[in-house]
Amino acid sequence: MNNEKNTYHKKLRDKMDEYVHLVYRFTRNFPREELYGTTSQFRRSALSVILNYIEGFARIRKAVQKNFLEISYGSLKESKYLLEFSLKEKYLSKGDYDNAIELAEEIGAMLWGILRKL
Repeated sequence: MNNEKNTYHKKLRDKMDEYVHLVYRFTRNFPREELYGTTSQFRRSALSVILNYIEGFARIRKAVQKNFLEISYGSLKESKYLLEFSLKEKYLSKGDYDNAIELAEEIGAMLWGILRKL
């Protein structure tokens, strides 16, 4: 069971890592005037997903762990809105949006599954 749990967490962490690198990759092409706006906020929210997950997973007390995982989930929701915003503003191609939103949905489902169990 413990090995199964570790495999699940590794898979989720890998997906989060892929997501944050994806966000960083396509925000490099955002308009220069968005550097301190959308670009910065998008990168921070995507990075917050994995950083809060890692910190929460390292905590022993379930209530503390749950708090960090909820922050991670909230940051994911924020970054998903920024995906939509960036698509509407034509900062993102439809293909990049589709890839990122699919990955975000997978992460969200996995993270929500953990939160439900806590």
